[in-house]
Amino acid sequence: MTRTDENLVGALLDRRYRVDGLLARGGMSSVYRGVDTRLDRPVAIKIMDSRFADDRSFVERFEREARSAAKLHHPHVVAVHDQGFDGTPGTEQRRAFLVMELVDGGTLRDLLDERGALTLPQVLTIAEDVLSALGAAHAAGLVHRDVKPENVLIGRGGQAGSGVVKVGDFGLVRAVAATANTTGSVILGTVAYLSPEQVTSGSASERGDVYSVGILLYEMLTGHVPYTADTPISVAYRHVNDDVPAPSASRADLPPALDDLVLRATRRDGEARPADATEFLEQLREIRGQLGIQRTAVPIPAPQRPPQPPPPGPTGSEETTPPESDAERTVPAMQAVTAPTAGGPTGTQALPRSTAAAAPAPDDTSGDQPATSHRRGRWLALWLVAALLLVGGVATGGWWLLSGRYVDVPDISGMDRQQATQALQNAELTPTFEEERHNTVPSGTSIRTDPPAGAQALRGDRVTVMVSLGKPVVPDIQPGTSVEQAQQAIEQAQLTPTRDENTDQYSTDVEEGAVISVSPQPGTQANIGANVAVVVSKGPEPLPVPSVTGMPRDEAFTTLQEAGFEPYDAGEDFSDEVAGGHVVRTEPASGDTVDQGSRIGVYVSNAVDVPDVTGRPLPDARQLLSDAGLSVAGDSGDGDDGGLGGDRFVLVVGQDPEAGTRVKRGSKVTLSTLP
Repeated sequence: MTRTDENLVGALLDRRYRVDGLLARGGMSSVYRGVDTRLDRPVAIKIMDSRFADDRSFVERFEREARSAAKLHHPHVVAVHDQGFDGTPGTEQRRAFLVMELVDGGTLRDLLDERGALTLPQVLTIAEDVLSALGAAHAAGLVHRDVKPENVLIGRGGQAGSGVVKVGDFGLVRAVAATANTTGSVILGTVAYLSPEQVTSGSASERGDVYSVGILLYEMLTGHVPYTADTPISVAYRHVNDDVPAPSASRADLPPALDDLVLRATRRDGEARPADATEFLEQLREIRGQLGIQRTAVPIPAPQRPPQPPPPGPTGSEETTPPESDAERTVPAMQAVTAPTAGGPTGTQALPRSTAAAAPAPDDTSGDQPATSHRRGRWLALWLVAALLLVGGVATGGWWLLSGRYVDVPDISGMDRQQATQALQNAELTPTFEEERHNTVPSGTSIRTDPPAGAQALRGDRVTVMVSLGKPVVPDIQPGTSVEQAQQAIEQAQLTPTRDENTDQYSTDVEEGAVISVSPQPGTQANIGANVAVVVSKGPEPLPVPSVTGMPRDEAFTTLQEAGFEPYDAGEDFSDEVAGGHVVRTEPASGDTVDQGSRIGVYVSNAVDVPDVTGRPLPDARQLLSDAGLSVAGDSGDGDDGGLGGDRFVLVVGQDPEAGTRVKRGSKVTLSTLP
């Protein structure tokens, strides 16, 4: 780096993040303790080496991977808060940085260095938390690619002093590997934990992460990784050509179930491993339950002291190549490096594919018998062939690291799914498909890719193809649907629901408050975001009460029922204009507007028409009036004629009220008779 750690400490990145003390340094980046001055919270700041900041491929991948990692919200994932760039573009002071959750503690590497092999409850607890984090990442379509003890952090914050296990550095391996600035060194993954397919083809998948966790399990159980050698090429050769040994070969007290779990996760054939971290986690929990091993507190290791910055050279200039660290070490693509020792791997390695594949297996022959000249010649020839293979492998590996591992993403816009699949597979990329609405691209046609056309991607990388669903279609909303359901369906179709109460309609079929219809009609195509009007029922239309005054009671009831109302007897009322038994009035009154189905009270006249009794004998007149509900004035009702005379031949010669007059029932009629 052109700026030493002292220069960075105290700097304010993006006018927000203050850089404090150095936590760890690697060949590609350094991690500092810092403070988000805007929110006043401690953070960890990973600052990438300046040589990446102006590389277009790195910038695009860095931003994309940082966004993907920031979407992961899981208790065992180191949260990504922000990413950005600081400094003037095109200068050595320009750097990309990542702002992350600060985990106050150490790493699993620190714990292994302190204690060696861990107890079974500790191993299974840590593995369960790591797989839980990776499972969330795999479900979100994110592959870690570099699972190793250095990327498993153990910090404070657990119950009863237990450490909290968190996995970090999601996506950064792929971001750095995508840069075109790889002439000096590249990060591909830590050799001790690389899956066979990562060694041979550079491809990474969920099953590759499962393999790395299997190696991690092996190391926690035994205190060392399964393969060690003098060179990383030899270690890679073992991953490709040998089966991982059972951990019990190094630790006799291990139950067979744990042997089987590690061996399943580290099969050389990726299809024989658990499909992803979630499936692996289910198997681990099942075995933990069978063994009766409970979760336990995870010890919090003391973090290793970060390497100090190098002193200035004799001329006072600063060192341009950063020192390596256990947390992250880069390897020059064209030079040999020291492999992990028996104590464990020391960093991230880059390997040429063909070199790893062509490296000869270690020879265990003792060579203690005298060799003849013929055998010496044969061995000389073998060494010559091996040397030629090594030179060829290095040359091929150089090409592979610098350019051969990368391909340009083809332009598949306008292709159908089959054509897009073929084009991406021809470019040695793995297509995945998602769908979205589009106003102009026909349904079933490819719109774009992520990464975009022309960008560089690692061979075998997943490329997301966005396929058009065509224009949105107004959903089939049936009458009677609730307004909330209709609005949700319209929004899901990427259209905009609108509501105008002035357009609501009366309906006898759709209850009040429910949807009658939408406009445009269901099935109609519309542009994304276009308005869809929702017409709501106001219930049955109010109607005027028909006039039934003067009608006989039964006829009035029939008329009201036919008009859509429910009549009922409300009582009697007197009217000298309406004959008895006929309707005097209604409640609500005739002409009032009410909802259909409303109850209508009917009042019937109790008026009596006075009968004509003149010329009739008094007893007959009395009977006629009584039958009409009337009585004779002055009649006591006990047979006394009230002075009218009891003779049957007494005739009525006059009456008041006159015959035909309407009076209330029970009224009295005054009669005049002959003496």
